[in-house]
Amino acid sequence: MDAAALTAASADAVGCPSGLAPPASSPAGVDPTAFVRAGEEDVEVLEMLVQGARCAGCIRKIEGAMLALPGVRDARLNLSTARLRVTWARGDVDARTISSALAGLGYAATAFDPAEGQKQIDEEGRRLLRALAVAAFASMNVMMFSIPVWTGDLDMGGSTRTMMHWWSAIVAIPAALYSGRPFFRSAVAALKRGRTNMDVPISIAVVLTLTMSLVETATGRHHAYFDSVCMLLFLLLIGRYLDHRLREKARTAARDLLAMQATTAVRLAADGRAEAVAAKALETDDTILLAAGERAPVDAVVVDGVSELDCALLTGETLPVPARIGDTVHAGAINLTRPLTLRVSSPVDASLVAQLARLIEIGEQGRARFVRIADKAVRLYVPVVHSLAAVTFLFWMFGPALLRTAGVAGIADVSFHDAVMIAVAVLIITCPCALGLAVPAVQVVATGRLFKRGVLVKSGDALERLAQIDTVVLDKTGTLTLGKPRLATSLDAGTLDAAAALARCSRHPLSRALVDAAGPGAPARAAVEVPGEGITGEIDGVAARLGRRSFAAPHAPEHDDDAAELWFAHGDAAPVRIAFVDELRPDAARVIAALQARGLAVEILSGDRAGAVAEAAREAGVAHWSAETRPAQKSARLDALRAAGHKVLMVGDGLNDAAALAAAHASASPGTAVEVSQAAADIVFTGKHLAPVVDAIDTARAAQKRITENLALSALYNAVAVPVAALGFVTPLVAALAMAGSSLLVTLNALRLQGMQSWTSSSS
Repeated sequence: MDAAALTAASADAVGCPSGLAPPASSPAGVDPTAFVRAGEEDVEVLEMLVQGARCAGCIRKIEGAMLALPGVRDARLNLSTARLRVTWARGDVDARTISSALAGLGYAATAFDPAEGQKQIDEEGRRLLRALAVAAFASMNVMMFSIPVWTGDLDMGGSTRTMMHWWSAIVAIPAALYSGRPFFRSAVAALKRGRTNMDVPISIAVVLTLTMSLVETATGRHHAYFDSVCMLLFLLLIGRYLDHRLREKARTAARDLLAMQATTAVRLAADGRAEAVAAKALETDDTILLAAGERAPVDAVVVDGVSELDCALLTGETLPVPARIGDTVHAGAINLTRPLTLRVSSPVDASLVAQLARLIEIGEQGRARFVRIADKAVRLYVPVVHSLAAVTFLFWMFGPALLRTAGVAGIADVSFHDAVMIAVAVLIITCPCALGLAVPAVQVVATGRLFKRGVLVKSGDALERLAQIDTVVLDKTGTLTLGKPRLATSLDAGTLDAAAALARCSRHPLSRALVDAAGPGAPARAAVEVPGEGITGEIDGVAARLGRRSFAAPHAPEHDDDAAELWFAHGDAAPVRIAFVDELRPDAARVIAALQARGLAVEILSGDRAGAVAEAAREAGVAHWSAETRPAQKSARLDALRAAGHKVLMVGDGLNDAAALAAAHASASPGTAVEVSQAAADIVFTGKHLAPVVDAIDTARAAQKRITENLALSALYNAVAVPVAALGFVTPLVAALAMAGSSLLVTLNALRLQGMQSWTSSSS
C-alpha cells in the first residue's frame, strides 16, 4: 500500500485525533467571494483559514473534496498555518461552492489570517492546560477519600464507606466532565462523521465508569471508581498537552519567512516624487528606491546605481554580491553600501521569498501526511475493544440460559447489573491508557535526554521520522562549515598590518576576517570604498588598494583554486594575494564517518561555488556533492530522492535551505541558523560541533525500539487481561489497578533511554 493509501485508510478508520471538534458550519455573514484574488495566467485563487483540521486524514478529506469539485485545478491544505489554497480557471468555480463543500465536511473557514490561526492554536493549548490542571487537582483530592476505602479499615462501616464515595463523587464528577471535554468533543466529532478514534473508547470508559460508580454509591455497594477516572484523564492529558506543545513549535516557518519580506517601499512617481507605500501595492514596472541597509521588498532590476548585496539568506553564499545596472535584486536581499534605483519585475506574491514560503508550506504539508505508529495501532484497537465489551455483556446476559438449553448443567444466571459491571471491567482494563502513553512517554524521555545534550526537538513525530532515515543531505556554508571566513595565506607582519589598515574601513566579510587575524590597529587615511570593487587609501603616505584582482592588481595572474580572495597593492611593491577559507566544523569528518558507519548515504547540497564545495567535500570525506544550487533545486533534489524510495534527513542553516528542510522526511538546523530555517527544522542543535546530529539519530532509533516495545507490552497486557476480565474474575477496581500498572510499565520502559550512552562521549 502506498503512503497516500495508507494515510487514507488511517483517516477513515481513526478520524481526527484532535481534542477539538470542527465547527459544523461557516460563520454567518462570511462571503467567501471576498477572499478570491487573481493569480497568474487567468487563474483565480481562494485562500481561507480552515478551523478544526488537525491530522493527515483531514488533509486527505478536504483536499479530495476540493479536487472533486468541477473546475478546481489544485487544492492544498497546510496544517501548520491552517491555510487552504484552492485554484481554478477564472469563471469555472464559485467560491461559495467551495465554502459549502467545506461546511458539508464539518469544517468552518474564514479569511486567511496567520494571526487568527495562531490565536486558535494558543487557545487550544490553554484549554488542554486547564483540563490537565483540573484533572491533577481532582486526582489528589479524590485520593483523600479513596485511600481509607482501599486500606480496608476494619472500623469503617457501610455508611462511612458510602459517605467517602459521595465525597469522591462530588469532586470527581464535575472535574472529569470538564477535563474530559477534549476527548468527548473529539469522540463526538468522529462519530458524527461515521468514524472512530482513540478518544471514543476513552470517552465511553470515562462515562460508563462514572455512571456505574454513581449507581454503586447510590445503592450502598462496596466499590466506586472515581479515583481511577481522574487519574486516567490526568495521565492521558499529559500526553495530549505534550504532543500539542511539540507540534506548536513546528508551525512558524512559512510565517517567519514572509515576515522577513519588507512591508513598505519607497516608490518613485514619474515626476521624481517619492512616496512610501505598502509592498503589496507595488506593481510590475513600478520604480522604487532602495537605500543602503534596506531589505528589498520585491524582485526587481537595477536601473541606476552600483552597490553590493547581502544575499547570504537567499543563496548561502557568504560573500556580498555586486549589483550594477541590469542585475536582478531578489526580495529579501539587503543593500549594503549605496542607494539603488530599481524597476519592479514581479509583485510581492510572485517574489522569490513568496515562492520559498510556498515551497515550505508544500514540504510541511507532505510531512503532515506522515501516519504515526500510535494512529496505526488505533485502527485495529478501537473496533476490537468495542466488540469485546459488547460480546462480554451479551455472553453474561444470555449465555447461561443458552448453555443450559444446550444441556450444560450448573450454570447460574447473571443479573443485568453484574453483566454490565463485567463489561465495564473489560472496557477499563483495555482502556488505551498504556497505548496512549506508549509514544508520549518515550517522547518525554527522549526529548529531555537530547535537550541536555544541546538538541531541541520541535515536532511531536520528529523522532519517529528521524529513526527511519537512510540518507543525510547537508548544506555546506554554516552547516558543514562554520560559515565564517578565516585567513589562509601566511603574511609577514608588515604586510598583514598594512592590509588590515585598509580592511578596517570596510564591513565586507573578508575584510572583517583580515582584521580579526591582524588584531587591533589604526585605519588607513583617506580611505574610500568602491562598491563591489574594494578600498583605496593611504598607508604611510603611499597609495594602497585592497579588493578584487581586477581592482587592486589587474595584471596579476588568475588562480584556479576558486578560493575566496582579496588582493593588496601598496605603492610599487608586487601585489599580494590574500586567500581565505571557510573552516569545517571541528568534528565534521568524524561525524560524516559515523553517519556512513550507520549505513546512511551522505551528500552535500550547497549554493556556494563549486571549488569551495569540492574542497569541503574532500576534507569531510563526502563523495557526492552539488554546488551553486538554488532553493527550488534543493527541494527538487529531495523530491527525487523521495521518489527513489529514500527517507532523507536535511541539515541546513540558511534561508535558501528552509524549503528543503520542510520538504525532507526529517530535518535539523544549527542554533546559528536564521529563524526561518530553525522554524522549518524538526530539531535544532547548539554549539560548533555536528555531533548532536549523530546523537539525535541514535536517540531516535532507540526511541523507536522503546515505542515498539511499549506497544508490544500493551498488546501482551491486553491479551492476558481481557480474557480474565471477560470471564468475570476481575472487578472494575482490579481492572483500574491493572490499567495503572500497564501505564507504569510502559513509562519505566521509556525511562531506559536515560541510561543510553551518547555517541559524543563514547567517541571523544
